[in-house]
Amino acid sequence: MSAKQTNRKPGEVETTGHVWDGIEELNNPLPKWWLYIFYITIVFSIVYAILYPAWPMLTRATPGLLGYSTRGALAAEMERFDAQQQPMRDKLVATPLDQVQNDPELLQFAQDAGAAVFRTNCAQCHGSGAAGVQAGGFPNLLDDDWLWGGTLDDIVTTVTHGVRNTDDPDARYSQMPAFGKDGLLTPEQVGAVVQYVMSFSNAATDPGLVDEGKQIFADNCAACHGEDGKGDRAQGAPNLTDAIWLYGGDQATLTNTVTNARFGVMPSWSMRGMSESDIRAVALYVHGLGGGE
Repeated sequence: MSAKQTNRKPGEVETTGHVWDGIEELNNPLPKWWLYIFYITIVFSIVYAILYPAWPMLTRATPGLLGYSTRGALAAEMERFDAQQQPMRDKLVATPLDQVQNDPELLQFAQDAGAAVFRTNCAQCHGSGAAGVQAGGFPNLLDDDWLWGGTLDDIVTTVTHGVRNTDDPDARYSQMPAFGKDGLLTPEQVGAVVQYVMSFSNAATDPGLVDEGKQIFADNCAACHGEDGKGDRAQGAPNLTDAIWLYGGDQATLTNTVTNARFGVMPSWSMRGMSESDIRAVALYVHGLGGGE
């Protein structure tokens, strides 16, 4: 690369003096429209930095002369939206649950609000479609198997107080003994009772142990699950005969359950600040998914 200044005729555009392989660099001025826009953006940025939050500081940004805040604007919009919904929320709280379906507008509001509450608070455990997660012991809310009852009132109580949490003294509570871990049953006895339980759904892998397991079941398990194994909703004891399993119904999983027990926990949503209208709305939503009673 070389640089030189060439002689130009009058009226010709001057060059910068740079030449690359015989190609000269002309010194054309920028278009005025481009310059004007550039100057306008400079002025705009200065005005914006003065009026609005712009410069980051240690704990916050500069507030700006207008005192505008996106958080404040969002909070105001949420308050406005809540104020619009409040009459329907009050109506939902005042209406008996079994009468909500007689008011199409109120029912639609409850379904929409309940879906939003479910996606925000419940989907993390029960899944976005409410089908539960068996590996984690999160119940499927679409079937007809309800540990504590599936009526609207039952669901409201469960959502309100939760299950086996330490926050709410009215939480639903039950505890299965760890029969193997605590030495209440020998490994052989655990294996026999597991075969008996599996026989309810014709899944026993060692039929010779079923009769032995039946007596062990009667002595240790029937008090909660019933002599016929159909459970007791009053104390959250699951039905063992419907082939619906919270943690899984294969031999290895059932052996683990009988040996170590399970202790699933559900939060008390009332203790977490969920309003009564939201609790009733999500109960109506879950009930309407098809598994409610």
